[in-house]
Parts: sequence; structure tokens; C-alpha cells
Amino acid sequence: MRDVVIVGGGPVGTMLACVLAVGGLDVEVLEQRETPSLRSRAIGIHPPSLAALAAIGITDALLERAVRIRTGEVRCDSRRLGQMSFEKVAPAYPFVVALPQYETEALLRDRFEQLRPGLYRSGVTVSGVQDRGDALKLTTDAGPIDTRYVIGADGARSRVRQAAGIAWRQLGRGETYLMGDFADPDPRDTGAVLYFERGGVVESFPLPGDRRRWVAMTDFLATDADSADFAALIRHRTGVSVAQPLGAVSAFAVQQRLAGSMCTGRVVLIGDAAHQISPIGGQGMNLGWLDAVALAPAVQRALLEPSAAASVLARYDRTRRRAARRAALQAGFNMQMGRPAHGLRLGVRNAVVRGLTLPPANELVARAFTMRWL
Repeated sequence: MRDVVIVGGGPVGTMLACVLAVGGLDVEVLEQRETPSLRSRAIGIHPPSLAALAAIGITDALLERAVRIRTGEVRCDSRRLGQMSFEKVAPAYPFVVALPQYETEALLRDRFEQLRPGLYRSGVTVSGVQDRGDALKLTTDAGPIDTRYVIGADGARSRVRQAAGIAWRQLGRGETYLMGDFADPDPRDTGAVLYFERGGVVESFPLPGDRRRWVAMTDFLATDADSADFAALIRHRTGVSVAQPLGAVSAFAVQQRLAGSMCTGRVVLIGDAAHQISPIGGQGMNLGWLDAVALAPAVQRALLEPSAAASVLARYDRTRRRAARRAALQAGFNMQMGRPAHGLRLGVRNAVVRGLTLPPANELVARAFTMRWL
């Protein structure tokens, strides 16, 4: 019987698996996908996450591949509203790093394979969770699996959450975006740029391989848009003519949701299975990693002291749902600031942005953007 089975082998589930394995637990990961996704998706990795990744031994390898973002700039109507530095936020890691998610996932899988060979199992679908009191039985298409605890890290459509009967509720309104990568004409410039334009926000982040990730808020889910459409939108709003496209453009919708509980009995939720916030800048992935940092010692104690299990997992639930609500409020504020603005609203927004990028507010904002209080 396993100590822990993690359902979902994305970056959050595999990160937790590594942390638990380093702590000496018998842990197995079940991933529904047969092969890893090669979509870039989340790219930002913040200082608290770098510290957590260092504890499992992959930060050095990650930093060799990633771009280090030390500054962020805010612009509107071809003028700079303000600039922010991340260099004083975290002395050990005075930057945010950018790396495509599939590369981060590969580093985590390789590390887990070193720690627990053969226990990352791809192509396995979980269809049921049966509570037996002192253990759980998972029903899968590869046969039943007995385990002390099940961790649902299987995303916003979590089957584990559904099987546990945990509610899933909306927080605020959503937004739609376009995202794509283009060649970077000046790869020496490793700063992030936020264009708070009249027609809606456009964001630009450096990536390895002399490329830049561009993200723009849209009026609707533009699933038919191509690279030329996206380049025209960027040029229309910001005046910037992007270079050649590197891959397809993708449209996505941002929803904000929170589970009614992050644990029930021996079932625990983590990452997008527990909360869904804006993924821009890697916020969702990093929030899930911070869940993992909080959950690992709780699970270890629950296994060692069964009488304390309910209280330590309840504490995890309270603290991480509170952090998720703070993250959702922050993401909601960011989306509100990025919506189209004209006239008086544009002037007020730009004044607020200028104020937030000046002392003493700029240090607090830098801490918020690097997820130091979550």
C-alpha cells in the first residue's frame, strides 16, 4: 500500500511528489496523458518557488535554461508610466525567471524518476475513489490501487474533486486573451513590459531562445485568430511591430474559482484542482507549488500521527484557501486594471499605475507580483 498517490502529473503534482519523496514517503504519480504536452503555457517562476525547487535539487538546472527578469515596465500611449525592480524582493533570487512549462515539467519528472524510479505512470485514468476508513482504493484503467492518502492535482476539471463531492464556485468575472510567441529583436533586453492601453492590456515577457511571449486581453474568445491577426492587434494597441511568429497563437479564457474545501477525509486537493486563478505570469502554477510546500509536512505528520491528521489537514485547508482568495483578489485587480479605458477612467488608471511604481508602494507591489505573501 502506498503512502500517497498523486492524481495528475503536471508541474504541481510532480513537484509535490518530489518533495514527499525527498521526505522519505512512498509516493506514486498517475498521469492521464500518454505523452507530455509541449505547449509552453505557464512561464513565470517566482522567488518563493525557486527556493522550494532548490530544496528538491532542480533550481540550478532550471536557472541554466531560463531567462532572469529583474525589472518590469508599464507603458501607455508610447510613454513609460513607471518601472519596477524585483532585485530587493528576495536576496537569494532577486528576479523572476521565465521558462516554458514543458521544460519545467521535464526537469521535475526527471528528478522524480531519480527519487522513485518507475513510479511516474503515464496513460492511467482514475475513475473512482473509495474510502475504506483507514485507507483509500483508487479505481483506474490499470487496475485498483490502495493508498493511505490521495492528492488531487488533476486540474480545474478534477475527477478527484468530483469523486470527493467537493463544491466548486465562481469568484468574480472572467476574461479572454490571446497568447503567442514571437522572435525577440533585442534578446539582451530581459525586462517584462505591461502596456496598459486604451483598448486593453498587452503584456510582453522574455523567453529563452531569443523569443518573447505576448499576451493581450480580448473582447471575446478569438479561437480563429492567427499570428497575423495577433501581430496586428499588438501593433494597433501599442505601436510595436513584432518580429516573426514562433508557433501558433492560442486563445484562452481566465476563470476564477475556489473549491469549497481543499480536503475531506483522506482526499486532499492542490493547485488548479483546488483553485483556479489567472495563469498569466505563472500565477496558478506558482500558487500550486506553494500549496505543495504547505501540504508536504502536513501529510508527513498525518501519516506519522494518525490522531493529528484531521487537525493538520484542516490547517492546510484554512491557510491555503485563504492564500487562494488573496491571489484571486490580486488577479482580479490586475484584470480590472487591464480592461479597456478611455477618458476620465484612463487618466485615473494611469495615475494609480504611476503611484504604484513609486516608493514606498513599489516595494509592496513587487512583493505582490512575485507572490511573496502567498
